[in-house]
Amino acid sequence: MNVFKSKLYKAIGLLLFVMVIGVIGFMSLSDITFIDALYMTVITMTTVGFGEVHPLSQEERLFTIFLILTSVVMMGYAASVVTEYIVSGELFEKLKFKKVQNKIEKLKNHTIVCGYGRNGKQAVSKLRKFNKEIVIVESDDKLIEQIENENILYVRGNATKDEVLMKACLKNASSLITTLPSDADNLYVVLSARQHNKNLTIVSRASDDSSDSKLRIAGADNVIMPDKLGGEHMASLLVTPDIVEFVDMLAVDSDDATHLREIFVDNLPKEFLSKSIRDLDLRRKTGCTIIGFKTPDRQYEINPDANTLLLANSKLIVLGSLEQIQNLNKLF
Repeated sequence: MNVFKSKLYKAIGLLLFVMVIGVIGFMSLSDITFIDALYMTVITMTTVGFGEVHPLSQEERLFTIFLILTSVVMMGYAASVVTEYIVSGELFEKLKFKKVQNKIEKLKNHTIVCGYGRNGKQAVSKLRKFNKEIVIVESDDKLIEQIENENILYVRGNATKDEVLMKACLKNASSLITTLPSDADNLYVVLSARQHNKNLTIVSRASDDSSDSKLRIAGADNVIMPDKLGGEHMASLLVTPDIVEFVDMLAVDSDDATHLREIFVDNLPKEFLSKSIRDLDLRRKTGCTIIGFKTPDRQYEINPDANTLLLANSKLIVLGSLEQIQNLNKLF
């Protein structure tokens, strides 16, 4: 794009230069006004064939021939630049980018995923299963081709730059996941994101233990270390294999697994607000079991008491089969 602009500016500059030469030449040779000289220059350069302001002398005719030939060359160069721009596909790329950008600007409460590597792909796959609106920020052309094939909205660029994050409509986003390979880059993304959106939920990838506290101080709500989790999981398969197998069954996207869901108390019918879990009677109505309760001050209660009150800004953690979760969705 920058190369095209450079060539186009050069072509326009040359045309303007030839026009200036034409105006000066006609004013010098014919002793006419600036307007008449400009008129003669324009009709000569464009070869429209209108009449001259006065009969031309031999010198004026020679100058006109020179101006015509020079103009044709300059016009040809400008046309070749525009043609090259269209044929190269840059024009269509720009139009496609504008179309994608217009869609992104209409989004609200979407999730921004910075980086489409191994962890980024896993995050996007999970989010899509929950029908979450996603915008990916990626700079690698090969990965962008994959993103386009998946029909996912994206922004091409470096996620550590504020202007790139703003193109992903950061201020309207509800959450952000940064999975860049470098902890320093993730730290910069977290800082920038938190600065522009105070209410954003931010999850960051980290490679080093020392980066955990730094990322949280910068504004990350959660920090995940994939390598550490992978090692712990492998060790657990040896030490407590049955527990690991059971936990692996607690999926959120598989058709044949036990499902975990979280329910925002604020989304329940208003008559349940300030009532107890017993009043909700979820087990009888849906078959699901409430295994956890998150209080408004972000404290977790495991196997909450049936008398626990359903308060605003709290959440219920629910366990059930696919059929039971479907019953839950129908009910609420």
